[in-house]
Parts: sequence; C-alpha cells; structure tokens
Amino acid sequence: MIEKLRPLYKDAKERVKNKNVNSGDKKYGVGTSLLIYSCGLDGADSSNAWAELTAEGVTVGNSWQDHGQGADMGTLTIAHETLRPIGLEPEDIKLVMNDMEFTPDSGPSGGSRSNVLTGNATRVACENLLAAMKKDDGTYMTYDEMVAAKKPLKYDGKWTAPCTAPDPATGQGDPFPTYMYGVLMSEVEVDTTTGKTKVEKLTMIADVGTIVNKLVVDGQMYGGLAQGIGLALSEDFEDLKKHTTLTGCGIPQIRDVPDDIKIIYQETPRPNGPYGASGAGEMPLSAPHASIVNAIYDACGVQITKLPARPEKVLAALKELEK
Repeated sequence: MIEKLRPLYKDAKERVKNKNVNSGDKKYGVGTSLLIYSCGLDGADSSNAWAELTAEGVTVGNSWQDHGQGADMGTLTIAHETLRPIGLEPEDIKLVMNDMEFTPDSGPSGGSRSNVLTGNATRVACENLLAAMKKDDGTYMTYDEMVAAKKPLKYDGKWTAPCTAPDPATGQGDPFPTYMYGVLMSEVEVDTTTGKTKVEKLTMIADVGTIVNKLVVDGQMYGGLAQGIGLALSEDFEDLKKHTTLTGCGIPQIRDVPDDIKIIYQETPRPNGPYGASGAGEMPLSAPHASIVNAIYDACGVQITKLPARPEKVLAALKELEK
C-alpha cells in the first residue's frame, strides 16, 4: 500500500510546492498516516445465525444490528454466495433481522466485527442447510423432497473466532481473527491570518480483504474519513455546558468535507473472513487526524499535539513560532 501511494505522494508534494509559490497568507501541505484496526472482541468472540428452507426459497435470520453499515446487504450477499449451488436469486432470499423473538444472539455491532463474525455465522448456517439438502449424487433436494423425507428445514450456524485474549500479565496474545489496513494522504490549506485549516483532498489506499459490496464499503470509507476531519479539526466534547448540540460539539458540516476523496482498494483475502472479507468501518477513522495534523506541519511548520486543531490553536502556535 505504501508503494502504491508513493507516486501519488510525490505528485501531491509537487502540487503543493507549486501552490505555495506566491500563495500569500495561504500555505499548503501534505501529510500521511498509517491506518489499522482489528475486527472482533478479544479472544473467542462468537456469533449466531440460522437459515431455513421455504417453499419460496430460503429465509436467513440473524441479529446483525444496523446503524448505517449495511447489515442487510452483508447478510444477503454472504447468504447468496453460499447458496449458489441451489441456484437461488437474491430475490429468493428473505431476511429476518434483529427481532429477538425469532433471531439469535449475533453479538454487538462494534469492533468492526459483524461482517467477519456474523457473516461467517450466516455462511455456516447456509452451509449446514446445503449439507442437509445434498443427495448422494451431488444434487440437492427440493423443498417438497425435504418435507417428504421429514428432514428439518431450519439449521443454525455458529462461528467462533480461533483466537485467544491477550495475557493480562504480558499483553501478548492472538486476540482478533482479521485486521484492516490503510495508508492515508491528506492535502490541506492553512490560512496563516486566521489559523483555519481546510482539507482539500484525501487519498487512501485501503485493504479490507475481499470486498463484499463496493457501494457499502465506499460508504464506510467516506464516512470514517469525514468523521476523521471532525476529530482532527473541530470536535470537542469536553465542555458539557457549552457543547450541548452536535453543531456546538464541532461535528463537521458538508462544507468541511472535500469533494476530492480518492479511495484505492487493495484486496488481500483474509483466511478467517467470510470469502476473504474483513471488517471496514473503524479503519478509516483510526488515524486520519494524524495525517491531517502532519499536513498542517508540512504547510506551516506548526505541530499540533492536542486535538482538535481549531483555528485559534493553530494561530497561537504560528505566533509562538514567530518568536
């Protein structure tokens, strides 16, 4: 990923160098950072799902809670891929999700775990159903044949990460089944009269394993980077009396997020992920702030070490630099 970014970095450095010629009070810079995040809860994290053969197709159930990450698409895509041997179309697969009267414990949607843990549990449930449907000649029983043979129609799936939690004494262990990696480059403009920083462009090389659905993964990448801009430049939740609204807390606005965001995927299949997939959501938020403050330093020589790099903080640092 670093090698893929290298020529783009050289181009960006030349671009800001040219922009800094006769730029007046505006200074331009480039910064980079390495992004990494794990998938799962420490140790032998588990998730559950089920798959049921019906007269209309297959119904899949899990409790993959969705707060914007695309749980329905993850479930549908992994189930569809697994059920290919019986020739189902996506429209033949019904989802029952997050109804605890019917769906099993799939664990929390946190730690970028769901695509790996619940995705694998969904895969296993569908594989168990296929195993029950399979005939000796390698073909598969129909719904009517399963009913006639009095075979169960519903099959559970459970997947447990082959991991161990870190030793409390040494901190060493093998806690997570997969990881996500990224290399990020930020290009910024710093107004030296006000201290205000504007992110002009973001370029990220991202490796989240096999991409299950590109549109959904794109959403995770863009969303994480947008959050990273807020973390770097504006978000402050410490004064509970002052920061009583999301706007007051500095959540980035549309105008704060550049239109120029380039994401380049590198797909390295993960042995423990469903069909090689890893998680996605938290990797792009793991260190974009480091890239942005590095770019501020490159632009004007100010190293911000306490976030957010609000205008007054950058301006104070610039004045201190002049002394």
